[in-house]
Amino acid sequence: MISVNDFRTGLTIVVDGQLYRVLDFQHVKPGKGAAFVRSKLRNLRNGSVNEKTFRAGEKVEKAQIDNRKMQYLYAQGDEHVFMDLESYEQTELASAAIEYELKFLKENMEVHIQSYQSEMLGVELPNTVTLEVTETEPGIKGDTASGGTKPATLETGLIVQVPFFVNQGDKLIINTEEGSYVSRG
Repeated sequence: MISVNDFRTGLTIVVDGQLYRVLDFQHVKPGKGAAFVRSKLRNLRNGSVNEKTFRAGEKVEKAQIDNRKMQYLYAQGDEHVFMDLESYEQTELASAAIEYELKFLKENMEVHIQSYQSEMLGVELPNTVTLEVTETEPGIKGDTASGGTKPATLETGLIVQVPFFVNQGDKLIINTEEGSYVSRG
């Protein structure tokens, strides 16, 4: 058990049988009445974001999340197969559970799989990934690096805005948090 006074961003807790990650919190001490903690929590099972208020000093259960390094192997219908790099055990995750992450996953890519009491929660991506441009309009001579952007389709199907000088076949570094272009790879 952990006191809500000890909340910090990224902490994983169990409230009313649901698994949450603390996204933001604020300690409030009103002039009249008892102090409380206002928090913004992400449900790790369905991805929804909820705001919840706790009384100061209230206790909640701290969840122990396991991170295992795994390799993404392939898609099989609506399931995606990952292999544990230590035991070579294979695990499947449904497309719905990793919908956002699929935009950045390539075969043989190493990621961390998060689990809670043997329940697979999802994939933790690296901060950046390198992906190849499969389709974009050709650059025109005279376009400058700071001149603007155009859409580019990457090998995973993700579409990002890139500078005019990027061409088909280029490898790009993509920020996985924002889904945006960082630089050429």
